[in-house]
Amino acid sequence: MSDFTFDQLESGKPVKLEKAGKSICVTRVGDEVFAIDDTCSHSEASLSEGEVSGFKIECWLHGAEFDLRTGEAITLPANIALATYPVRIDANSVTVEI
Repeated sequence: MSDFTFDQLESGKPVKLEKAGKSICVTRVGDEVFAIDDTCSHSEASLSEGEVSGFKIECWLHGAEFDLRTGEAITLPANIALATYPVRIDANSVTVEI
């Protein structure tokens, strides 16, 4: 069973997914979909409420940015990378693999 259909995900608009006890931020960028831990490593803010620019997502609380592809913390105040999760796209089905 897929988590989303590809059409449900609007490019540049992150959504929060609760799966296997984890909060995951799922973001479509063009024809690609990325999954990263939803909680900013600097504070308890939800990244799915942040702004996406290219392959970066910015935490709405303090402005820390993370690379959606790698989870790397790009700007302070965050300096700890986030976990990323593989995403499988099969036709119109999108599944985050835990």
